[in-house]
Amino acid sequence: MPDPARGQLRVVLAEDSVLLREGLVRLFDEAGFETVGSYPDAEQLLASVAEDLPDVAVLDVRMPPSFRDEGVRAAIELRRRYPRLGVLLLSQYVEGTYAHELLSSGEGGMGYLLKDRVASLDELDDAVRRVSDGGTVLDPQVVRELLSRRADPLESLTPREREVLELMAEGRTNAGIAAQLFIGVGAVEKNVTSIFQKLGLEDSGTDHRRVLAVLAWLQR
Repeated sequence: MPDPARGQLRVVLAEDSVLLREGLVRLFDEAGFETVGSYPDAEQLLASVAEDLPDVAVLDVRMPPSFRDEGVRAAIELRRRYPRLGVLLLSQYVEGTYAHELLSSGEGGMGYLLKDRVASLDELDDAVRRVSDGGTVLDPQVVRELLSRRADPLESLTPREREVLELMAEGRTNAGIAAQLFIGVGAVEKNVTSIFQKLGLEDSGTDHRRVLAVLAWLQR
């Protein structure tokens, strides 16, 4: 959240489009924000936050090198490292794979707006300020898509749980999964238990939950 002693609200930005990045910097300046850093990819933004000490990080979802989900994964990492940092995703896409983890993490404000649905500069200004104050700003289209995707229980799995389930589908034991992911067997067991719970697989004593979980993964 903003520090009153610092005065200006401090923003750091990651956007791969040069024109849009420079345009956002100008808009933030006009709004009275201080843009402490603007970068073409999420990796550079992550490396700079500890030094830049921003109040809000604004990121696109799809950025170099793969243009898939670098921005949203960086947002999750930011909220892990800096729980009170406000994070605003500004994108053309709704990335549902990590959305539940992102929205449920951190103490700071969180926003997710679609670029082509931001109707005015005042709306963007308001969104940044609300996120900096610890609020939540979600585009209605983002909410609709995330709710529709929640119908698939596999969408509720965290990235780590998905890795564990994928390795289960390859026939690996818990020990084998632990070795592959460089984590303890106990951590694997906790992830497996969570997977069973999220997929609604109760311990009936007659069904093999591990097989049923793998079938759900393969059918998808």
